[in-house]
Amino acid sequence: MLKKIILIVLVVCIVNLVAGIIYFEVEPENTNIDYSSADSQKTTDTTIRFNSNGKLKILHIADTHLDNDKHFDSSIWVIANACDIEKPDLVVLTGDNTHPNEDPEETKKLINALMNIFESRNIPVAVTFGNHDSEEGPMSRKDIMEYYKTFSCVISAGDETNFKNCATFNIPVLASDSDKVNFNLWVFDSGDYDEDEPRHYDRVRTEQIEWYKETSAKLKEENGGETVNSVVFQHIIVPEIYDVLKKVDSKKLFSEKHLYNEDEYYMFDPENTNYGTLNEYPCPGYYNDGQFDALVETGDVLAMFTGHDHTNAFGVRNQNIDIFTSPMTRYKGLAYTTQYGYRVVEIDENDTSTYTTRVERLYDVFDHDYAKEQKESGDKYSKKISYELAVKGRTQKLFTEIYQSVVEFFTGRTVTYPDYK
Repeated sequence: MLKKIILIVLVVCIVNLVAGIIYFEVEPENTNIDYSSADSQKTTDTTIRFNSNGKLKILHIADTHLDNDKHFDSSIWVIANACDIEKPDLVVLTGDNTHPNEDPEETKKLINALMNIFESRNIPVAVTFGNHDSEEGPMSRKDIMEYYKTFSCVISAGDETNFKNCATFNIPVLASDSDKVNFNLWVFDSGDYDEDEPRHYDRVRTEQIEWYKETSAKLKEENGGETVNSVVFQHIIVPEIYDVLKKVDSKKLFSEKHLYNEDEYYMFDPENTNYGTLNEYPCPGYYNDGQFDALVETGDVLAMFTGHDHTNAFGVRNQNIDIFTSPMTRYKGLAYTTQYGYRVVEIDENDTSTYTTRVERLYDVFDHDYAKEQKESGDKYSKKISYELAVKGRTQKLFTEIYQSVVEFFTGRTVTYPDYK
């Protein structure tokens, strides 16, 4: 009897899903995209300090993967509206921001559309790269970074760092009422691919790690010998992620294959501190130059926030450092509607030894109430996209929850940990 009920519910979900695809798979035009190059008259203050409430609110946007495809308009819409809803003090882009083109002008056009979201709102944005940003085309990583820097809102590496992985820098966070450094943000360029054939994902290199240790020591000295607490943002997760997942001897529901090691599968370890959802295997670099060991030894980092693994949105603790992945921040039609979203990180200057973080998935942010507001405002494009997200997301969420409940009923295994992190 139970199986019949489950089957009926699944059929209803599939029918609703197909109906949603048929009804909503339309490609309206977003007329609010600004493709213009940087305006020299616009100035955004990129000095980062705790706001008047003593808080710093960071919007982590990962893997926008902007390209000249049918989802470009709606992805720009998602990012812009996320900024309007969250009103962050700082945005951090952790790579795979745009897809490079053989024509540099096309790459610049994509960057323009993305940067003008933040420039028009006077939101400072820290930019680093992933494995795809400079994967092809004539523009090098440094060329692309120099173009980003034409926008006044951009925070990026200065001339003092001259690494292969060039988008590596730190952002001191000043007190709300003085110029004292009360916190620090590390932004690492984790590269694209190593030198092997076939290539593997890259990692933070030795020269960057040495720079980190030297800069951290300098910050500590300037702070009267006290460690300046910090968090890390980068694209590619560290290999130590597998140290705190549970290794299982065969493929099981809710387990994921190791990226490099055949016949190894991993899942959340119930004995660890876990948050969120693990939907695909983590993808660190093949080699390890010791970045995580350096963070542990130095002792200033509370957490690492990464992207790269599009449908993962989880956190696990390793040697008192929380390692997080953030979901892909773009719209991609029907695919992964329940997984895509963004992350918010908040720090209070009254206690910089901790932080709070949450993941917002698109179907929760752009729900029916939001769509109704857009309808009442007369914004047809926003109404269309938000209704599309609400209907598809709710249907997919229901289908996913039923599947997870069935698995838990028969196996006792769960995939989802508390969503607040």
